Amino acid sequence: MASPRKKTETAPVAEAPEPHMIDLVLQSLDDAKAEQTVAIDITGKSSLTDHMVVTSGRSNRHVSAVADQLVKSLREHGFGKPRIEGLPHADWVLVDAGDVIVHIFRPEVREFYNIEKMWAADFAADGR
Repeated sequence: MASPRKKTETAPVAEAPEPHMIDLVLQSLDDAKAEQTVAIDITGKSSLTDHMVVTSGRSNRHVSAVADQLVKSLREHGFGKPRIEGLPHADWVLVDAGDVIVHIFRPEVREFYNIEKMWAADFAADGR
């Protein structure tokens, strides 16, 4: 006589949670060897976005490659296709992914515009 088979229940496989967009952006920039990356939380300071990220590439080619890798990573993780400006010259590429805006500069251009200083300023609350 055959032994009765026990019905085994398997626990449902928990899917890993999708990363937050800012975490994905920072990881992608790190993977692409972007340099001097600064993430600024501007929630409440601007209605444009929640996070501003400023980073550098070593050359025009590196800036372009960092932007391409970032866009690919965002699309692969379901964040859609961000808007991109400045890719043909790649001195300053802006990647607007909605909740996160990324500025990728060549070092000389970044130093000239110094936008992270403006956005990192501690703005006073509206109550004057």
